[in-house]
Amino acid sequence: MTRMTRTPRRNRGLWILPPLAVLAVFFLYPLTQVVAESFRDKQGAPAGLTNWAHELGSPTVRSALATTLQIAVLSTSGCLLAGTFLALALAFVPFRGSVALTRLIETVVSFPSFLIPLAFGILYGRAGVVNSVIGALLPHGPVLDFVNAVPGVVLAEVAFFTPFVARPLLAVFSQIPREHLDVAASLGSGPMTVVGRIILPAAWPAVAATTGLTFLLTMNEFGIILFTGAKNVVTLPMLIYTRSILTFDFSPAAVIACLQVSLSLGVYGLYRGIVRKFSGGAHASAQ
Repeated sequence: MTRMTRTPRRNRGLWILPPLAVLAVFFLYPLTQVVAESFRDKQGAPAGLTNWAHELGSPTVRSALATTLQIAVLSTSGCLLAGTFLALALAFVPFRGSVALTRLIETVVSFPSFLIPLAFGILYGRAGVVNSVIGALLPHGPVLDFVNAVPGVVLAEVAFFTPFVARPLLAVFSQIPREHLDVAASLGSGPMTVVGRIILPAAWPAVAATTGLTFLLTMNEFGIILFTGAKNVVTLPMLIYTRSILTFDFSPAAVIACLQVSLSLGVYGLYRGIVRKFSGGAHASAQ
């Protein structure tokens, strides 16, 4: 019996080797190659910090960084507002068709991201359906022209990523005891007071988690911006694509990729810290 129990314990550490091998081959090795490429010149010779100094001091990179953060902040804010409203309505305001709407939200999550900007272009582009109708009704009327700019990108990302906020919040809201809401209502609390003092405080960990996840997704989004055809909207992912695929400047692209990875890791670390703080507070209050 002793030998039989010792053998599994001795071999238990071997189970970690296959995941480590997959992680090393498909993640760590490519990442180290990207970092190494950022310190080489076009001929592959060591270049020290030359590429880093040039790219970090470039106005193009700084502008792309500002645009990336701007779109991520605006898109995350829009997703948070729209997703929270949808979750509150579906959880606490019963109406006919709420189940179908919930299923539709779940279905949108499975769609490829490029479908949203493609639909926006067909509907609201300069040659889209809406502008055609406006032109027929008002020959000299205004022309909608926001799809190929920052507002169009933000609206497309809000339309695509809102379900990533609404669905988790809906699951959390459905677990709030109805007795708490009934007691608050019987004491004269209005709907906004109930939402602000009972519902949202109970959902803060989920709100923090969905906000961090949505910010990461929007900050690293590439397909939506590419399919909107917004040539003047240059983000860090778009700049990486341009430098590496179109102009074959792999060393500058590697520097920008390292910058993008650093931003993502920083946001993820902040997100984990916030979630841990809220979760710790929730456990403490529960005790």
